[in-house]
Amino acid sequence: MGEDRKTKAVAPDQKKPYPRILMVDYPLLNSANVWASTEEELEELYRAEYAGAITIRTSLLNGFQHDDKVHQYCLFDFNSPSYKHDSKSTGGKMDNIAPSSLNTLGYSPVPLREYIQIISDLELPIQMPQRKPVIFSVTGSVEEVVQCYQLLEQKKNPVWTSWMMEINLSCPNIPNKPPPAYSRNALVSYLMALRNHGISTVPVGIKTPPYTYQGQFDDLISALLEVTSDEQGCPVSFITATNTLGSCFVPGPTPGSKAIQSPNGSGIGGLAGAALHPLALGNVRTIRKMLDQHECLEEVDIIGVGGVSDGAGMERMMEAGATYVAVGTALGNHGVSIFERIADEWDQIQRGKIERVR
Repeated sequence: MGEDRKTKAVAPDQKKPYPRILMVDYPLLNSANVWASTEEELEELYRAEYAGAITIRTSLLNGFQHDDKVHQYCLFDFNSPSYKHDSKSTGGKMDNIAPSSLNTLGYSPVPLREYIQIISDLELPIQMPQRKPVIFSVTGSVEEVVQCYQLLEQKKNPVWTSWMMEINLSCPNIPNKPPPAYSRNALVSYLMALRNHGISTVPVGIKTPPYTYQGQFDDLISALLEVTSDEQGCPVSFITATNTLGSCFVPGPTPGSKAIQSPNGSGIGGLAGAALHPLALGNVRTIRKMLDQHECLEEVDIIGVGGVSDGAGMERMMEAGATYVAVGTALGNHGVSIFERIADEWDQIQRGKIERVR
């Protein structure tokens, strides 16, 4: 081994750089969503050949108080010859295939500790080459998120688990709790608390909401720069962009009705899928360009989310600046077979690009 490849010794008083995102075999995975909630769903995702990693539905330390009557989602297609929608409150296949979705869901009713046990049991019999990186999406107060990180540190096998933590600071569906990622100060408070605790073996990322004007992007970058140090770099390893767009509405099948219920009775929720795709691309492109303007932020990866359902959509997301691409609504429409479909189409696009160069 050449001298330049040897691991340098670290002095006792020298802080190590923050851990970066763990590499995946294929840059395609699922986002944190309702179709990644149960043990059966997670096992199916884990064993999906073309899913390079999996993300678990956002959880809290003690679980979310889910209510089927008001926490729901629907798949819809305004462009269908006969407008259609399907409504549900839990995961599983829908009766209709529709490119966009609306949800009034909160977080998973399953506590983080249970998800850790599910993944630990799932990984145990699997040999090393087949083990996948796992992103635990979490949320809560600043103190609770730090506790989530401590729990993952304690339970992670230091030899053969590849775990990461995504802080979901962007859900638009929690009454009287606006997404913290719209606030620079709130972002700083979460990241500074984790930095002060110490980020060692579990890389940390944040899930951002859809930003719609320049000042919001400026606040994100400003917050990242404030918590970045010369010694260790930026504590954020990756940004998942973007979550659903709040304040959206889908009408029901009869005049004056709504497609889904919500905690406040309005039926207004978060938009995802094809309808979100252009905004998601704009967020990924803008964040990537702004990260690259600062040397200390260049290593922050982006997981692009929003409306990808085929190889062309994955290509658009990668061209916009995503390092990895995640799917949500398409997973609800097609199940885990969507990964192979997207991968096959995207690989064909890459082969075509190579042929054109020749």
